[in-house]
Amino acid sequence: MPFFCFDGIDGAGKTTQITRFRDWLESQSMEVLLCRDPGTTALGEKLRDLLLSHSDTPIDMRSEMFLYMTARVQLVEEVIRPALAAGKTVISDRYLLANVVYQGHAGGLKPEHIWQVGEVATDGILPELTFVLDLNPEAAAARRVGDPDRVEGRGDEFLREVRDGFLREAELREDIVIIDASAAPEDVQSQIQSAASKRFALGE
Repeated sequence: MPFFCFDGIDGAGKTTQITRFRDWLESQSMEVLLCRDPGTTALGEKLRDLLLSHSDTPIDMRSEMFLYMTARVQLVEEVIRPALAAGKTVISDRYLLANVVYQGHAGGLKPEHIWQVGEVATDGILPELTFVLDLNPEAAAARRVGDPDRVEGRGDEFLREVRDGFLREAELREDIVIIDASAAPEDVQSQIQSAASKRFALGE
């Protein structure tokens, strides 16, 4: 069964589009499992709180990357691998690409090293298709509800580098599709469904 991922800066509309995409897949009699990275598992949720909550605890960028990887190992072993083995379609809110972009392109670590560590952490279980909802940081900030988390709160320049990182990775990998998130929600979903249909012959 397919494994999909949604990514992009906060405020781009991931939650809305994931829900609509799940409903569309289920309308075709597919059993769908949603998860979020980091999170979903007990360990993952604890690490999510540590990583995203504002605190006085300093976290080096490499430490941050490895904490995400630790949460991801648990997510793969407890949730994603069993779901795929049971014939379910998996949709993850973020995954390895987020580390490559946030700690790599924007955070100063080498993206190729993060891909290598991620190959070990995921045991090679990667999404067949990742939708990156692309939106400029200013527009995303205007949409966002509540205060930015610890990572998103690093400032506009950091988020511009994040956006550029997503675009650069999409140029290098055929499993990443850039979606124009500035469009109306129904048009964004249409882009997503079209890309998924081309890859997996869905909706026929």
